[in-house]
Amino acid sequence: MSFGRPFLVMNSSLVRFTVVDPNGATSFLGPGHVIKMLAAACSRNPRTLQDLLEFTRPYDPDFVSEVRRGLAIFDEHNTPDDLSAFQAVVERQSPDTLPPFRVFDDLTRDLSLRPARLGLVLYNLKARRIVQLVNSYGALLREDRGRIRRSGQPTPVLYSYQLPHEWQIVP
Repeated sequence: MSFGRPFLVMNSSLVRFTVVDPNGATSFLGPGHVIKMLAAACSRNPRTLQDLLEFTRPYDPDFVSEVRRGLAIFDEHNTPDDLSAFQAVVERQSPDTLPPFRVFDDLTRDLSLRPARLGLVLYNLKARRIVQLVNSYGALLREDRGRIRRSGQPTPVLYSYQLPHEWQIVP
């Protein structure tokens, strides 16, 4: 079982992102700029992880494809009752290089709450809350803008967002 983008292994500016939706929790790594991209996607009130990723796609389609690919591989090799394939990956890899995974047990819950180098941000879609457990990347604002990415590189095109009133950002 192999997954992950090459930049994840070499990139020291990673953040762990954990998303909670009505179906459970999912966790993945990404560069710091993803904090704003996911907040922008939250401004459209996603109900599920799939909604969140679809709303994020215009900002960085390659990143979204990699997260989806990693989750598809995870789902192909693991079930809530049998995480032996993922446990083998955990034994071989640093937590800062783990592929996307779903939270099914104490091990995956612990890993989903372990910050990467620049932090850990939890997006609770059910409660409409963004919790910055650790954020060394930069301040997350209710209203902001960011650069659209293509092939992992910033473009001159900007996007902007404003979180609805019902969304909270917790330091």
